[in-house]
Amino acid sequence: MHLDSITRRRFLKGVGLSALAAAVKRQKTHVITLSFDDGFRKSSLETAKIFEKHGLSACINVIATAHHDDFVPPDDYHRFPVGDFGLWNELVARGHEVMPHGYKHQNLTEVPLRVAKDLIMRCLDYFCEALNGFEPQQAIFNFPYNASSPAIEEWLADQVKAFRTGYAQINALPHAGQKKLICSSYGPGNIDSFLSEEINRFLASSGGWLIFNAHGLDEEGWGPLSASHLDRLLSELKTIEKVLIIPTGRALAAV
Repeated sequence: MHLDSITRRRFLKGVGLSALAAAVKRQKTHVITLSFDDGFRKSSLETAKIFEKHGLSACINVIATAHHDDFVPPDDYHRFPVGDFGLWNELVARGHEVMPHGYKHQNLTEVPLRVAKDLIMRCLDYFCEALNGFEPQQAIFNFPYNASSPAIEEWLADQVKAFRTGYAQINALPHAGQKKLICSSYGPGNIDSFLSEEINRFLASSGGWLIFNAHGLDEEGWGPLSASHLDRLLSELKTIEKVLIIPTGRALAAV
């Protein structure tokens, strides 16, 4: 059977939502999202490949204008080549989730509120034009630097499905009306050991939803994760009956 890109994307999304609904019925108590920010091309392709190997969808959050020739990297951790929306549309068609991570990776708490709102809207407008099937009301906005403020959050809650910010708390299991998502992260060095320890602590808890904010693989980005470690980790987590591994948008869309 041949599926065009739109049909295939809808099919895979439906499969993901069905999997979550079935998982809830099976009393999945520990939901895990491993999200990857910044959209480094090499890392994103490898991340997608590893998740596909395990029958899973990757969660990739990208900067709207990072692929532009005049983009100014905010720091040395962003010096690596990034993907463009040709790649992001390809990954979405392959069943992965691509969500916004800002217009130009600006810390939105360091600019006036009107500027923060403008940058967010420019980001969402860009995604509407460039990413197939993107709808702001179904989107998760992932704050650059995981930095937000109450005023930005209150306004943004009406613009998107939900938003992800910092820091280091476990979320309630995905439920209707859930707007603010808290993530854990670590860096600037390799995060293999930290991530394993973080997940082991979570698995020993009563449960909830752990969102871990990673970046690139191997040598790329702030707090890189080894590709081989990601491969082993997903292999191990898939064998644990109480665990569900799913992107943020898919988790909320199912409820």
